[in-house]
Amino acid sequence: MGGMSERSGVPGEGLVKGLAVTLKTMTRRSTTQQYPDVVPELPPRSRGVIALLEENCTVCMLCARECPDWCIYIDSHKEEVAVPGAARPRQRNVLDKFDIDFSLCMYCGICIEVCPFDALYWSPEFEYAEYDIKDLLHDKDHLGEWMVTVPPPPAHDPHGDPSKEETTAARKAAAPAARPAPARPEPGAEQGGGAPS
Repeated sequence: MGGMSERSGVPGEGLVKGLAVTLKTMTRRSTTQQYPDVVPELPPRSRGVIALLEENCTVCMLCARECPDWCIYIDSHKEEVAVPGAARPRQRNVLDKFDIDFSLCMYCGICIEVCPFDALYWSPEFEYAEYDIKDLLHDKDHLGEWMVTVPPPPAHDPHGDPSKEETTAARKAAAPAARPAPARPEPGAEQGGGAPS
């Protein structure tokens, strides 16, 4: 008949081929890691949970404004700080509440990238599952606990370009030494600027 072709081969040939594949792979070493029993080895700078260094936070609110999921909640108050030698006390923001709702977070890292004061970091820890979704709202104390798991920054490449901070500091240090002091005229010298008469 037209479109149907007759089956060729030995009955049960497909079963034998399948069993041959099974027997061949049975002797190989397993590549799958059973996660709860075997802890995976992750790269040191892998992205897990977001950690907060509270001392660096100036409550600028950039992280909360740029978050696409709106999962960062920040509250603060202003407090006056007396500065010795200043005419009046200065005001500074004090962080009252810094919460991240990890049930909403998509781990894009925008908050970490936009933080101008290096208050947010990636921690490689990822095992913080909870039985209740409400417990995935981490406060500033809980976020601060993750800072001990943040690895130190990688060493500076001696053959690479110097960092912006290093070049700025070097320019500032060299600026007073490079600029000659303006020449002051002697007390008895003439201060003329016009043509001689």
